[in-house]
Amino acid sequence: MSFASDYIDRRTLFPPLIKEAPDINTGIIIVIPSYGEENVVRLLDSLALTSRPDCEAEVIVVVNAPADASSQSLENNRKTLSDIESWNRQNTNCWFRLFALDIKQGAIPEWGVGLARKTGMDEAARRFSLIDRPDGIILNLDADCTVACNYFSAICNEFRSKGNRKACSIYFEHPLKGDEFPELIYNNITLYELHLRYYLQALKYSGYPWVFHTMGSAMAVLAHEYVLAGGMNRRQAGEDFYFIQKLIPLGGYFSINSTTVYPSPRSSFRVPFGTGAAIEKLSGEVGKPWMTYNIEAFGELKVLFSKVDFLFESNADQLIKYFVDLPEGVKLFIKCEEWIAKITEIKNNTSGLQTFRKRFFNWFNMFMIVRYLNTVHLQLFSKIPANEAAADLLQKLGKKCPSFDPPDLLLFYREMELDN
Repeated sequence: MSFASDYIDRRTLFPPLIKEAPDINTGIIIVIPSYGEENVVRLLDSLALTSRPDCEAEVIVVVNAPADASSQSLENNRKTLSDIESWNRQNTNCWFRLFALDIKQGAIPEWGVGLARKTGMDEAARRFSLIDRPDGIILNLDADCTVACNYFSAICNEFRSKGNRKACSIYFEHPLKGDEFPELIYNNITLYELHLRYYLQALKYSGYPWVFHTMGSAMAVLAHEYVLAGGMNRRQAGEDFYFIQKLIPLGGYFSINSTTVYPSPRSSFRVPFGTGAAIEKLSGEVGKPWMTYNIEAFGELKVLFSKVDFLFESNADQLIKYFVDLPEGVKLFIKCEEWIAKITEIKNNTSGLQTFRKRFFNWFNMFMIVRYLNTVHLQLFSKIPANEAAADLLQKLGKKCPSFDPPDLLLFYREMELDN
C-alpha cells in the first residue's frame, strides 16, 4: 500500500485521468486550473524556458468550466485544449511532460476553482503514489502567469535543502507596466499588491507567528503533506487561503524568495474576490483608492499577542486583569467569559510554554484575525487608502521610503520581503 492509497480510495473525485504512467524519477508536478483562458501558450513557453531541475517534471492543465459558463468561455476552453495539443507536437524535445485534463462543463454541481485545483492536485498525488514518492512536490500555478527562469530548480533546491520543509508560498510580482493592458490596470494592480504586502508586514508587526501570502498561483506542498491535510477543498473562491491555513499549523511551512511567479494584473469575472475581482472593482471606480485595514487595529493585536507568554503562568484572577487591560477593539471582539474559558481550556491541555503558544495561535488564527479586523472596522476604526496605511506602518517600523507614491512604496515593500 502506497502513502496515498487510502486518500485516493476515499477522497478523490475521479478515477485516474492520465493513462500514461509517470516516470519513476518524477519529483515535481505542476497543477494549472484553466477556465476560459485565451493564451495558455504564453505560460507553457515560459515554463519551457526555465532551467531543468535534478528530477523529472510534469505539467497538468485542468481545463474546466462551471455549469453556467458562457459560450465564449467554452470556446476558449476548446481553443486551450487545441493549443496544448499543438504545443506538445511542436515541442517534442521539451524536458517536462504536459497533460491536459478535459473536465466537462458541470461535471460536479457547484463547480469552481477549488474543485478544479483539487482535481489536478488529486491526480498529482495519485501519480506520486504510483511511484511511491511522498516527497514529490505538487506546485500550483494559474494559467495567466509566467515564471522566472529558475522556477523549477529553485523550488526543488529549497525543498531539498532542509528536511523539515513541507509546503510553501512562493514570491510573486505583478507586472506594473507594459503594453498588454491599459495604464489604469497597471495603476490598479500597484494599489492592490501594495495592500497585500502591507497586510503581510502588518501581521508581522502584530507578532502573529505564521505570516505568509496565500495565493493559489504561488504555492507548493509535498504529496504526503497534501494527503495528510485532507487534500484541497471545494470552495468556489478563497480555496488557496483555506488550504494554506490547514497546512501552516502542521509545521514545515515556509516562504521561497529565490524565484518569482508573475501573475497577470487583469480583471476577472470568475471569482467573487481575490486579485481579479479587486482589479475589476478598482476599474469600475476610477480615481478611488484601494481601502485597507488601519494599522491601529494591528497595534491592538500586537498588545494582545505580547501577553501570550504571560497567560501561560496566569491564574483565574490574573486572566481577568489581563482582559481588563486589553485594547478596546479586542474587548469588542472577545467577551470576558469567552476569554477566560478559552485561555483556561488551553492551559489545561498544555504542559509547556511552546505547546501553549501553538494552541493559542491555533485558536486565534488567521480566520479569527480576519473576523477581528472586520469587526473593529465596523465599530471602531476606519479603513484607509493602502498607500497611507503602508506609509503609517513604515513610520512605526522606523523605516524610510524615499517617496510615498504607491509605485515607490510597493517597490520598497517588495524589498522588505526579499530582505527577510
